[in-house]
Amino acid sequence: MDQQVAIVTGSARGIGKSIAEKLAKQGFQIVICDIDQEQVEKTAKEIEQLGTKAIGIKVDVTKPAEVDQLFEETMKTFSRVDVLINNAGITRDTLLIRMQESDWDAVIAVNLKGTFNCTKSAAKIMMKQRSGKIVNISSVVGVMGNVGQANYSASKGGVISLTKSAAKELAARGITVNAVAPGYIETDMTKSLSDEVKAAFLTVVPLKRPGTPADVANVVNFLVSPDSDYITGQVIHVDGGMVM
Repeated sequence: MDQQVAIVTGSARGIGKSIAEKLAKQGFQIVICDIDQEQVEKTAKEIEQLGTKAIGIKVDVTKPAEVDQLFEETMKTFSRVDVLINNAGITRDTLLIRMQESDWDAVIAVNLKGTFNCTKSAAKIMMKQRSGKIVNISSVVGVMGNVGQANYSASKGGVISLTKSAAKELAARGITVNAVAPGYIETDMTKSLSDEVKAAFLTVVPLKRPGTPADVANVVNFLVSPDSDYITGQVIHVDGGMVM
């Protein structure tokens, strides 16, 4: 995997950053992209300290023109795209009857449309290369649903369906498309939850501990490695046994 190029969306912090760091340690050249210009540049510099080349690009994945520009700049810099990790995502949690249309639209736009936009642009390049690996970050709630997350659940369920369709369309060109569905993972978002909510989560996790961003990154690393060449259209849960 040395000197291959990986684009990781939503990678300025959190799970996306952990994935970028893991791939950088494997020798990938990394494209950090997110909506926070300052944090993007900061993270790219941190990634380069791991001994690889990295660039940071500010991108709103809901906007096709910005996504096209992301891939154009990547090709201009590296001349290839070997891996795409669709990690960018947001939440706007509330009960269905209280959910505003804007809450629904925003989550669907980033989580699902953003994944579509990036996958479409990546596919055009990878089809010419006749190789490539795409990993979409979904969620266990895209499989099981969750109270107060109708928009998020729908978006992540859509990501799973998109993964399977894209896998079937792109397989003939040597491109694999898989999804990872994290469960309760320790991030800045979950750290803000109350102790009661955290305890409630753990009651449905057989391993009785939250996952870490590294747990997710390790599975992503496998899916972009040659060890996964005969795996496509799959959803791997990283959830401590929450969904079996």
